[in-house]
Amino acid sequence: MKKNITRLLKYGTLIGTIGFVITTIFQIYGRFFIEKPPSWTEEASRFFFIYATSFAAGLAMKDKSYVFFDGLFNKLNSAIKHKIEIVSNIITLILFIIIAFYSVHFLLLGIPENSPSIGLPMAVAFSSILVMGISISYYAFLDLLKLLNRKK
Repeated sequence: MKKNITRLLKYGTLIGTIGFVITTIFQIYGRFFIEKPPSWTEEASRFFFIYATSFAAGLAMKDKSYVFFDGLFNKLNSAIKHKIEIVSNIITLILFIIIAFYSVHFLLLGIPENSPSIGLPMAVAFSSILVMGISISYYAFLDLLKLLNRKK
């Protein structure tokens, strides 16, 4: 299951990034070479960027790629490091479970509202918050289990 979730997040990040680059290039081309550039490219770029970031957030949690102040942390003894990592994962897990939970309400509010240029329901954009909340919670939980099973 973990492999499939990771694969889904990687493909989501890749598709979001490629979509962002293509729509941005099309937008630049339209501004320079077309008399009336398409208005939907800016909004599409925004949607692709939001999704690329949301899918990548879980992968960053999995790979521990977030900003980390290791200068002070590396000077601590291993028992204190272990406790800090556990507390950090618990706080992260709680925070992103709350975000995922409340994003469902936010998503439902976006169903009747449409985006101005593309006309998609805003729930499409808002669901990226749910993707991010669930994926970060999932990897924080797995890391927490690993830390709790590891000796200090």
